[in-house]
Amino acid sequence: MTSDRLRLTVLGSATPYASVDNPCSGYLVDGGGTRVWVDAGSGTLAQLQRHVTLDGLDAIWLSHLHADHSADLLTAYYAALYADIRLPAPIPLYGPPGTADRLVHFLTNSATRSPVEEAFAVQELYDGHEARVGSLTLTSRAVAHGIPAFAVRVDADGGGSLVYSGDTAPCPALTRLAEGCDVLLCEAESDRPPADGEQQVHHTPEDAGDTASAAGAARLVVTHVGRALTPARAVARAAARFSGPVDHADPGAVFPIA
Repeated sequence: MTSDRLRLTVLGSATPYASVDNPCSGYLVDGGGTRVWVDAGSGTLAQLQRHVTLDGLDAIWLSHLHADHSADLLTAYYAALYADIRLPAPIPLYGPPGTADRLVHFLTNSATRSPVEEAFAVQELYDGHEARVGSLTLTSRAVAHGIPAFAVRVDADGGGSLVYSGDTAPCPALTRLAEGCDVLLCEAESDRPPADGEQQVHHTPEDAGDTASAAGAARLVVTHVGRALTPARAVARAAARFSGPVDHADPGAVFPIA
């Protein structure tokens, strides 16, 4: 069912591996008839099909190439080319530098290179990348995860804005991207800050609340909550630092936006 209103559907939010009832990171963002699969972690392709088939997608957007955010692209490739899906054209795929090579390396099993480009029209992200996808504008910023990684802001023609952090430590680029957004979907993987000398590559729940406050977000949804935390505890800790509504990205949850 399509909606003119921007909407976030949680396909999964587990890390670093899928739970029995929760796939890894993946979301369907739709509005005005445009549908974008945002991150393709393990188990999310199955949940995506509750809402749309691959040939009904307008684009795929990947934050980074860790498996809990990208692994289901591998089975999506086989679905797109060797099963019951008939793509009218390759699906636009926005991903970090090296996305196509990573897919080819894994999917090629003989001397013949796998035709990844027949399934996906890969476009590499860079800091400040902007893409127009149907009625949505996707703006990507490089963030701090120790590898090439991106956050995205989705603005809908009909109103409404969503910012997804991907995986990242708190950083000015994410805060600026999220300024005034209606919903900030922010990871909260870490139970505690890193020890002295360790590189920070994730948010704590408190960091997520601070980022939402600094950006002036209207609502915070915490996701990618680490195994040392419970969703309820992560929400409570984030809410201590952010005065707006705070929710957890429960699998299957739907958040209408603006």
